[in-house]
Amino acid sequence: MPDLPIEFKEEIKEILSEEEYKEFLESYQAVPRKGIRTNTLKILPENLKKNLPTSFEAEEIPWCETGFYIDSESRPGKRPEYYSGLYYPQEPSAMLPGEALEVNEGDLILDLCAAPGGKSTQLAAKLDKSGTLVLNEIINSRVGILAENVERMGIDNAVILNENPSKLVKNFKESFDKILVDAPCSGEGMFRKDNKVISEWTPDRPERCSLRQEKILETVDQLLKPGGELVYSTCTFSPKENEIVISDFLEKFDYDLLEIPINSIKQSLNKNISVSEEVLEKTIRIWPHLNDGEGHFVARLKKNGQPPKEKKSRNRNRNRNIQKASRKTLKDFIKFRDEYIPDFSLENLYIYKDKLIRLPEKISPGDLNGLKVFSAGLEVGVFKKNRFEPSHSLAMSLNKKDFNNIYELNETELWEYLKGMEIKPKESVKKGWVLMCYEGY
Repeated sequence: MPDLPIEFKEEIKEILSEEEYKEFLESYQAVPRKGIRTNTLKILPENLKKNLPTSFEAEEIPWCETGFYIDSESRPGKRPEYYSGLYYPQEPSAMLPGEALEVNEGDLILDLCAAPGGKSTQLAAKLDKSGTLVLNEIINSRVGILAENVERMGIDNAVILNENPSKLVKNFKESFDKILVDAPCSGEGMFRKDNKVISEWTPDRPERCSLRQEKILETVDQLLKPGGELVYSTCTFSPKENEIVISDFLEKFDYDLLEIPINSIKQSLNKNISVSEEVLEKTIRIWPHLNDGEGHFVARLKKNGQPPKEKKSRNRNRNRNIQKASRKTLKDFIKFRDEYIPDFSLENLYIYKDKLIRLPEKISPGDLNGLKVFSAGLEVGVFKKNRFEPSHSLAMSLNKKDFNNIYELNETELWEYLKGMEIKPKESVKKGWVLMCYEGY
């Protein structure tokens, strides 16, 4: 059992009944559950389960229809299915916020605190290649990890930004249909999983985090459309960062608190939290002594007011860093496309940092003016002397049927390929670009 801070235990003791507090402490002797979530852009959950080794002991997660518990000794990051982007390793409770957000086809969605990308990739799967994702991560060292996960999962409708949330308001004022805020927090819910989080915790940290969370939500209000939906989540137990933040937000801004339509989570009768019954009843906590997952809090809100009847025109100015690709510029790409991916659309193609990109449908170059852009959309490839070179991002976004030259690796070849070794084909291969697949993926 980890050595929990005394002040933390005292606060939990105030919230739970005596019996539940005892069960809560006992839960820290259990091994945290591992989880994976199906990437439905590539495979259905039932088919993924058939692909997994029996040693994974895959078992459905009750609050996420695409998630599976797996054995704590399994190594999901070392499997072919991982490299193919068929699943995302994710702590089971962390699947709840993405599940709580109601996603509709064609939505423009913002994940404001996006790295490492678990919730972002979950929202992408729910959009099913429609609409647009704007993924923002303020910390420089984390944005690259986010981009890697977006690429591996084959997401082709996302823009990745590296900005302070307040900087987005000028370009995206009241623009988003949905916003997910997995807010920076004191991390108390991860104490069982990570001793480092315990060592970084101090008694005043929840209070300091709550002030930051309030500022983030003030910015979110400026970014969300009237009629739009917001999901706020943390991985902490402190009421200061959870129910009280939401209660204060509802007092300042015109929002309704919505029910979260997930009935499979066992709830505690939390006490001594000075907020309304509505806030206590409509928000969800995952407690580790009641559910197989680490600590999490989720609230779902709707901004009052009438949504605009037509798409609001944002900044349509030109962007000197993102230039529309002309037919002449695309000459070598069109030659590649006609030979290998004839169904690939020529719409929304731009040149950005010497790369050919496809902007998502709800983003124009002007929307990105003045922002730190890590990725402006799907990187299709780069132009070399007299030829076009496709990108790994393009390959991962394709299905086997989309490409005209396929090579199916056997298991031995797969691991040799991943190690960068030379492959000696078991059968003749057509010259040119080849999409490397394993078991059809």
